[in-house]
Amino acid sequence: MASMAITRNHHLLSSLTRTLYLYRTTTTTGCRTFTTDTEPPPISRTKVLETFREEFEIGSRLITLETGKIARFANGAVVLGMEDTNVLSTVCSAKGDGVRDFLPLTVDYQEKQFAQGVIPGTYMRREGAPKERELLCGRLIDRPIRPLFPAGFYHEVQVMASVLSSDGKQDPDVMAANATSAALMLSDIPWGGPIGMIRVGWIDGHLVVNPTMDELNLSDLNLVYACTRDKTMMIDVQANEITEKDLEAAFRFAHPEAVKFIEPQLKLAAKAGKLKKEYKLSLVSDRTMDKIRNLTEKPIEAIFTDPSYGKFERGEALDKIGQDVKVILEEEGDEESLKGLSKTVDTVRKQVVHKRILSEGFKLDGRRLDEVRPIYCEAGNLPGLHGSALFSRGDTQVLCTVTLGAPGDAQRLDAIVGPPTKRFMLHYSFPPYCINEVGKRTGLNRREVGHGTLAEKALIAVLPSEINFPYAVRINSEVMGSDGSTSMATVCGGSMALMDAGIPLKEHVAGLSVGLVTEVDSSTGNVDQYRILTDILGLEDHLGDMDFKIAGTRNGITAIQLDIKPAGIPLDIICESLGPAYKGRLQILEHMEKEINSARTQDGRNSIRLVTLKYSNDDLRRLIGPLGALKMKIEEDTGLWMSVSDGTLTIVAKNQSVMDKVLEKVDLIIGRAIEVGGVYKGIVTSIKEYWAFVEFNGGQHGLLHVSELSHEPVSRISDVISVGQQLSLMCIGQDLRGNIKLSLKATLPQKTKKSDPVEKSLNIPKQKSDSLTPGKDSLTKEEGQNSAVKDVPEDTDTSTKLNPSYSSMSPIVIRSAVECDEEEKSAGLVANLKNNSNPKPQRAQKSKPAQKLKTVKSLSSSESGSVSSKKARIAKPYLLTEKRENYGENYASSDEDKNEVKHKSVLLDYLEVQECKVEGPMDAKKLKLGMKVTAKIIQVRARGLVLDLGGGINGMYRFEGDDGKEKFEVGNEVQAQCTSFNGKGIPVMSIIQE
Repeated sequence: MASMAITRNHHLLSSLTRTLYLYRTTTTTGCRTFTTDTEPPPISRTKVLETFREEFEIGSRLITLETGKIARFANGAVVLGMEDTNVLSTVCSAKGDGVRDFLPLTVDYQEKQFAQGVIPGTYMRREGAPKERELLCGRLIDRPIRPLFPAGFYHEVQVMASVLSSDGKQDPDVMAANATSAALMLSDIPWGGPIGMIRVGWIDGHLVVNPTMDELNLSDLNLVYACTRDKTMMIDVQANEITEKDLEAAFRFAHPEAVKFIEPQLKLAAKAGKLKKEYKLSLVSDRTMDKIRNLTEKPIEAIFTDPSYGKFERGEALDKIGQDVKVILEEEGDEESLKGLSKTVDTVRKQVVHKRILSEGFKLDGRRLDEVRPIYCEAGNLPGLHGSALFSRGDTQVLCTVTLGAPGDAQRLDAIVGPPTKRFMLHYSFPPYCINEVGKRTGLNRREVGHGTLAEKALIAVLPSEINFPYAVRINSEVMGSDGSTSMATVCGGSMALMDAGIPLKEHVAGLSVGLVTEVDSSTGNVDQYRILTDILGLEDHLGDMDFKIAGTRNGITAIQLDIKPAGIPLDIICESLGPAYKGRLQILEHMEKEINSARTQDGRNSIRLVTLKYSNDDLRRLIGPLGALKMKIEEDTGLWMSVSDGTLTIVAKNQSVMDKVLEKVDLIIGRAIEVGGVYKGIVTSIKEYWAFVEFNGGQHGLLHVSELSHEPVSRISDVISVGQQLSLMCIGQDLRGNIKLSLKATLPQKTKKSDPVEKSLNIPKQKSDSLTPGKDSLTKEEGQNSAVKDVPEDTDTSTKLNPSYSSMSPIVIRSAVECDEEEKSAGLVANLKNNSNPKPQRAQKSKPAQKLKTVKSLSSSESGSVSSKKARIAKPYLLTEKRENYGENYASSDEDKNEVKHKSVLLDYLEVQECKVEGPMDAKKLKLGMKVTAKIIQVRARGLVLDLGGGINGMYRFEGDDGKEKFEVGNEVQAQCTSFNGKGIPVMSIIQE
């Protein structure tokens, strides 16, 4: 009903409109009246666009070719579509007859941002000059179509390919080449096509046709193959060290897939194609050709058969021949021969070169066909740079330099497909002086961009991953001299320069160019004879039929670029060329590996450094400061580069000294993650009687006990450190309250004493195993429970910074000196110490425990080297019962050390002898070190137990090793031994295993 109402209203409006136009107009002039009938304007007709369309399927994807809808005025226009990606290609030819001796073919490829629904990010919000990718795609289209234009066709032709829409799945470059072929078939321009172009990948050992961009990221091969029905036109390869055998299989797989594009183009041309126009061809007559050949053939043969000629000497001699012939023709007044003189002389040169190579099997400089020119390599020739290398092959010479940068220095790409950035860049430069010419430097040059990209593809396969090597890398290749295949010389020089920069390449990469000389049957177009040339000269490239650049390692090929001059080369010849290229590549790799075969260690002042650190976002905000002021200040002062992302700080410094300064500043501002065993710089903020408070690691606070100041006894903290002093301290753990414990002595070297203080202060004779001297079993038990009794080897400087014991030891509760004094008074030992100021070694007996403890005090006094301080004298008995570090492999067993362990084991056994039966209720004064009691578990906590020792006294036990709360239950009774007292006087117990 709604649609009917809309239709009725539409008819009413149409009637009303016609009524308004069909009206009567009355005009009164004096006594006369005029009536006028006015008709409405004619309604415009609908234009019908005659559209022609072809659909076909390749690699499970539907492809369409369409013409007639857009760009109808162009000589030929085709839109090729694949899923949501559409590319328009148009061709036009100039109307006039140009006077020239070459084909002025221009191919422009453009990717505008509207194709992916994006407004350009430039200031003017417009696309600017052609980007590198656009130039490369233009070359990819140009190379296979140029040889198919007829000889002598020198009219200007322009191809323009534009991406109309892109879904980001398919690379539009191959689509643009096929659309261009179809457009040339529809136009009236003479052309020997069509061609088909296909992309093939190698994923998990399988060849894939038309891979998506995501699939290409997983592929070991990116092959672009163009051909006619029976011959190869162009090959472009980027691979991950693929073997020659696998690459040949990929070529033979790609050829029939590319041919599938040809038949739809022929069908479309039959429907909508134009008749080919009769263009005037600039051909040389047979009379002119014979005349100039007779004048130039003999002198040219004499030059080409003389290997003593260099590049410029040979060129000057050939130019002189042309000048002599020109003088003769001017004297004769032969204008026809003068017009085509240069082209004809060049044709004679080509015929002479082909004849000599095919018949004699020697190159222009006298080398055999498979012989490589002399090689010169030099790595690190510019020591002030990050990396440099000079590579020469014959007269071709290239200087390559490497510059390392931060990840943020990576090139930003504006392509509608592919990655947004590129961290490895190779820039190729071909200055005029390398061929002794005068010229001016301009912007991006298609040839330079193409050669640089080829070398970049060859080297990127051997670079380390971004995770292992996050630097941005730029290679700059300056051609110093050119006489054939400077792009492959760039590959060789770039590989050596990367290793000189300290970049760990997988393998060296080398490359060379392979040429081809053929003799074709004019009637059938088949190749009768051919010769494959290894490492061709520039003139052999110009006069030959093929320039086949192949780069790779010993393991396989990494990059290929094939350019040809005739209208196709059989695929069998292409595959045969891979063998000579491999042999020549190995010869070059041998010279490169002799010069440098592994990445250099960069310890010099010019070596760049990169560090990536993890912090919380709050810490990073403190480092950046308000509006980034603090970060910019650090960058200005040090000349480094800092990048901050979500939880990550990346620092790039010019050298290690700058990096150390910056890391120190960062540590002072935001600190680092605190780890046990880590060394940190801190400042003493205050000093107490037994503790010093230290601020470190970006504002955090730690405690430095007097016992952690030095390996020697310290009576007062102020004797060693002072407020405001900066120290390097090691974190050794946390106390029960969560305070961070620091140690100064852990960062200082320790030297053990040669003399045995136990033997000097204690002379205990050997007794039976049931006396004070333990037997083997008893000694083994004590060594297992008190491994810390062992000392470090004699005359050995050790540093606890290198000892992992601080990071693995259990927390230690340290008693204060006041607690030790109270313990001495309760045991009645202070008076004995005063009465025995000069004690003599005595035999230890069970019936005299006070005398026994006096011997222990004597031992402590002897080890400290002082008897004047009571704190120093009473420190050792407690330290013998605490857990100390286990030096493991650093412990060197000797008779002296074993004796010392035995004597200390005697003292430890004495604590067991001293255990006494508590008569009456337990109280704090009766509880002594080493006393064993039966305790009851009253609480089981996460890290330990609370024990009821009796008499209202509670003790604590902390889990150690494999102990856990699942082994204990409230109410159970355990045998416990008192090992120490904490700062509040609470007994610290250990569980005795039955």
